[in-house]
Amino acid sequence: MPRATPYRVVLVTCGSLPEARKIARAVVAKQLAACVNVFTAPVESLYTWKSKLERSREHLLLIKTTVKRLKALEREVLRLHSYENPEFLVLPVEDGSPAYLRWLSQNT
Repeated sequence: MPRATPYRVVLVTCGSLPEARKIARAVVAKQLAACVNVFTAPVESLYTWKSKLERSREHLLLIKTTVKRLKALEREVLRLHSYENPEFLVLPVEDGSPAYLRWLSQNT
């Protein structure tokens, strides 16, 4: 049975690569995340916004953090993000390499 950990992966999409990089740099610099993977190739997103089907190219951030840093991380993402309602989805980390999880903890 998987064990609970205090670690989380957060998904955030951005409308441009410069915005994605700006958010990634800021949250790592403030130790709100230990690491952010910036998908430089855009993903195609299909969604309903204000009752209309939309399609856009976005850049995905994969943010590694801890439960303790989630609220501050969300505030910083919302502060820097250009979207009215940006994606901020939190996924639990069930397990991982002890050395990596130690590093993650030391850098948040």
